[in-house]
Amino acid sequence: MTDLGEAAVPGKKRKNPPNVSNSPHGPPNTKRARMNRMKDARTILTQASDKALNENGELDVSAFVKAREFEIKAMEASIGQSKNALSSRAFQQVPNDLRRRTASHNVKKVPKRLRSRAAKEMKEDNTPTGTSRRRKPTTHMRLRLETAKKLQKLHKRQIKRRAEAKGKLLGGENGPGRKGVAAPPMPRLKKNTLSRPEQPTTKFKKRQKHKCWLPTHIYHTKRAHMTEPKYPLWRFAIAISPTEKTYRKTHRASSLRGCVAWDVSYMSTIQLEGVEASLLGLLHSIGIEEKALSGNRMAKWRRGTRSWQGWVRERDGRQKWIANINVIWCIQEKECEKGSTATEDPIPTQSKKPRRRCFLRVHPSAFLQLWTELMKVAKIQRPPVMLEDLRFEIGSIEVTGPGSTEALVAALQPFASTGEHSTKDTCAEVWPSLASISNPSCLPASAVLAFEISDPRLRYPPRKVQQISSESDNNKVLQTLAAWSPDTSELPPSIFDRTARHAASRSLPSQKAINRRKGDAMPGEFPSLTPTDPRIPILLMASCSATTRSQGSWTLLLPWKCVLPVWYYLMHYPMSTGGNPRFGGLEDLRQIAFEQRAPWFPGDFPGTQAGWEWETVERAKRKADWDRRPKGKRVAWESLELGRGQKGELGVGWACDWEYLFNPTPVKVAMNASQATTTDSKTKNNGSSRPAENAPDRPNPSIALPASLHHAPLPYSSAILADPTALPRDSQALATVLITLLSRGSPTTCARIYCLPTHSPSLRTQWLGLADSMLHPAKKVPRRPNSNLDRKKFLASLPRNESHHLRTQQTALSLLQASPSASRPIVADAGEILQPGHPHYPCVPDQHDLIGYVTTGNFDLGQGKASAIGCVAVAKVVRRDHHPHPPSMEGRVENVAVNVSASEEETDEATRKRMEELERKLGKKVVGRLCIVRDAGQSVGRLGRWELV
Repeated sequence: MTDLGEAAVPGKKRKNPPNVSNSPHGPPNTKRARMNRMKDARTILTQASDKALNENGELDVSAFVKAREFEIKAMEASIGQSKNALSSRAFQQVPNDLRRRTASHNVKKVPKRLRSRAAKEMKEDNTPTGTSRRRKPTTHMRLRLETAKKLQKLHKRQIKRRAEAKGKLLGGENGPGRKGVAAPPMPRLKKNTLSRPEQPTTKFKKRQKHKCWLPTHIYHTKRAHMTEPKYPLWRFAIAISPTEKTYRKTHRASSLRGCVAWDVSYMSTIQLEGVEASLLGLLHSIGIEEKALSGNRMAKWRRGTRSWQGWVRERDGRQKWIANINVIWCIQEKECEKGSTATEDPIPTQSKKPRRRCFLRVHPSAFLQLWTELMKVAKIQRPPVMLEDLRFEIGSIEVTGPGSTEALVAALQPFASTGEHSTKDTCAEVWPSLASISNPSCLPASAVLAFEISDPRLRYPPRKVQQISSESDNNKVLQTLAAWSPDTSELPPSIFDRTARHAASRSLPSQKAINRRKGDAMPGEFPSLTPTDPRIPILLMASCSATTRSQGSWTLLLPWKCVLPVWYYLMHYPMSTGGNPRFGGLEDLRQIAFEQRAPWFPGDFPGTQAGWEWETVERAKRKADWDRRPKGKRVAWESLELGRGQKGELGVGWACDWEYLFNPTPVKVAMNASQATTTDSKTKNNGSSRPAENAPDRPNPSIALPASLHHAPLPYSSAILADPTALPRDSQALATVLITLLSRGSPTTCARIYCLPTHSPSLRTQWLGLADSMLHPAKKVPRRPNSNLDRKKFLASLPRNESHHLRTQQTALSLLQASPSASRPIVADAGEILQPGHPHYPCVPDQHDLIGYVTTGNFDLGQGKASAIGCVAVAKVVRRDHHPHPPSMEGRVENVAVNVSASEEETDEATRKRMEELERKLGKKVVGRLCIVRDAGQSVGRLGRWELV
């Protein structure tokens, strides 16, 4: 008889719960039910051996065999039951990256291997399995579908009428699969003029009013969190982070196995064209050193086989540094090979000197500033230099990870030319043999590879590239790396040729034509190449990591319209280590740069105009988040206790307050100003119909950088630390540093960076003692002895012939004596590492010891501990290094609420001697690089060590 509590009622969608009203354990327990079901499934029925014996005690073979057969069947049944006792449903077997928030009611949404099981489970549960395609549309939906069909027919008729009227029906003469479509003409060359993106289609025109889509925008919108539609980033719609909630897979793909790719087509490209002397003069005017432009060391870069990365600055005024750029020269053509390309020069050369080209790649946040400087310098060169804006003509993809080279080798197959078009290019010949390289850093530094590839769609779906399978293959790869050099290339890259770029974009066949050719090919084979197939020019740059332990990366440059075919091939390539390449967003790019101990532009460079604008926008976001919180759940900056009489946060708590760093104001005045700003904003919002939290105030990104604030690149800041006399007295230079904590803790953005105390020798001695215990930890403290064992040893040591009352007296005295550990005061021993919360943990220094702020702070999965990247004032660091503890109190800011008692400031000779002893032990270089990091809104400081990056 079937139990009605477990049977599925036809009118219900799910089974009823089991009937446990008569259970002696009370209400149903899900965990107990699962355990009972698992216990029953694992119970194997057996038969006693007595059944196999007859009446005389002899073995009955037939009965014995039947008993063993019964036990074997019972064991097999138990294995099957225990396997399915606690098994999950079919849609729960899908990988995490393919799961959705709710269970899928369509068996086609799960992998093929699980569809039969999912259909069986849905049938048992009476789950409705109807699809939207078969579902009868509602009245409103039916009207919408009919209207859409009518509009599509009308649109097709309009296109046909316009084409017939203009006489542009070509009848299929414009290439395979392009019937009735005219080849778009090549746009006019606009020299020294900012370019505009191509006019979008009518379907997406309204969505690109104030921004531009990247070539892979549709791919990312379905899989990533994008920028807000009304607030694009650098006038582009950029993917911020994937929709997956975990970052660990991206970290593993970038460092252990697999690879991560980004569409970085938002990076700006500028082409310079002119005589070599004029180009060198222009580059020298924007800050590139003379030895890089004329020395033998950089001859490979000037030839065009290597890339150069460095900082450029303004030509006039304060000559502030703008950004970090990449410069790639085009290989100079030989005299015998200039016949085909000499006519492509848009400007007739007045002299016989050859004209050269070079690319400048810069971050979009600093593009307009760099373009303005280049325009000023290009006009004064003789002969002048021509500038061309290639932002929407050249796209780029960045790939990093151990499998980055393998994936790129599979996607970028050199175009196999035959006949009169065949050329010998060493880069194209060597490129397929580099598939087994797991780190681009093993290639020559800043190597550049340029060749032409075929359309990747002709080789879709991707196939695995053959990897190293024996030691002989590994030796061949090593020999190739040792013998091959990118400097042997003699052909100029086609990507510098404007005609070649537009020819590749214009001759891309449609997907329908590609499918037709793949259908005509033999089964298991790809269609063969034809002379009309597009030859896509590309340029690959191998960049080395900042540290030897990190992965290098590849940067691929190719025409804008050719990015999408290569991107789809990359994303679906089956890696030899399993899985597919992953894509990343802007936050992933910043985090990976942080784990490689490299600063990220522009967020970690607030001394530049681009970095200042980024900090201004982020500051407004943090303030809006602070305003949205109720009063009881947000940090009260004005009531923060910092110890030693200090009260209130230094500067604005939600910002890296660089104005306060160089021009400190009283804490109370600063906090009152912030409160007044908050009150005024609330008053305005209360009077309006729209609350402030629904419309956060976005600052104008054109806020100018303070005139005296500027960035100091690594070579410049290193030279100042070596020779402090080169620093002007009123300099407000910021240097980017990497901070490694010596203890636990995870610094966050806007954390305050202090140097060691300079006006309190006692406090400085405490921090030096803490640093000594961390850098030179003492040996493990021995285990405390057992008091019972000690008493037994004491009693055993007494003479046996002693009288009873004397033995009792001596035993009582030993019990009454206090143990040394109990009488010890609660003070840290020498070498003991104090943790925050200990009563003797030192407090943070005063505000005049503030030297900078943390711009990026997080946990580093590669190192297994937290670290930070920040900026420090170079002038304050130099003065602290050469005057660590001045005798006077000069430089103290007046009217600051810091109440320090006189007895605390008057140190004795022992404290000063202890401080000098610790400084000698640690060394002057180590003491000068120690810092104290305190999170905004907290009073606990943590020791760290900084280094320039």
